[in-house]
Amino acid sequence: MTSATEQPGPPPPRRSPAVPRLIATDLDGTLLRDDKTVSARTVAALAAAEAAGIEVFFVTGRPARWMDVVADHVHGHGLAICANGAVVADLRDGARFVKVRPLRAAAALEIVHAVRAAAPGASFAVERTGGVRYEPQYPPFPLDPTKETAPAEELLGDGERAGDPVVKLLAYHPELEPDAFLHLARAAAGEHGVFTRSSPTALLEISGPGVSKASTLAECCAERGISPDQVVAFGDMPNDLEMLDWAGTAYAMANAHPDVLAATVLHTAANTEDGVAAVIEEILQRL
Repeated sequence: MTSATEQPGPPPPRRSPAVPRLIATDLDGTLLRDDKTVSARTVAALAAAEAAGIEVFFVTGRPARWMDVVADHVHGHGLAICANGAVVADLRDGARFVKVRPLRAAAALEIVHAVRAAAPGASFAVERTGGVRYEPQYPPFPLDPTKETAPAEELLGDGERAGDPVVKLLAYHPELEPDAFLHLARAAAGEHGVFTRSSPTALLEISGPGVSKASTLAECCAERGISPDQVVAFGDMPNDLEMLDWAGTAYAMANAHPDVLAATVLHTAANTEDGVAAVIEEILQRL
């Protein structure tokens, strides 16, 4: 078994109690293997944690409709934090939205105009509670093939009035380096929303002001009387940074983005080597 190791560098971590009350884990590049499956070892570790009274929350950039890969592993509470904190969904009830923290269409339109001006060639997709739609130049997701396309101005039309708010704006650039695109877009339009990324390509994910994995996780924990020092979190990409900073104990995967590795003292094995399961097993051994 590959155990978690402690790496030198950043300041010492804030350590949780020997037995935390909640485990918060990202999915892609963290809990899921590269083929998007959950290993038998990880399935067993998640079930053992829940049996020991430790809640497990999946906290992901994925939309709720892509959560079938882990829907069988939400156990008692049934909830998952999706779309980088914009949605809390009950996976036991058909991915019903329990909480929605939208990006207002007017703010999204300001972002589109500012990013287009700063990075000519950028294209956009609009993720609403009812699904995603693309501009013609935007490369569609395999799980959401191209249907009707339209300019972003049309995609950001009257959905709010129809009860279909924007939960995430996506921006893609075919040429820019991913982190360079992120920094450029934040400088151009950061006042209108929260910019992050989790893809290896120049694909940005933009949420409403104040909306992040961390802020929604904090709300869910407060509702349960769980403090940050009772939370252990796992992640691998920039969209996990705020969550890892908020949690009392934070682990970066061995395959994590350099910024994530630099921001955390505690590192565990890669997603392909069941790094999350390794830490959970160590926690349960202390019971």
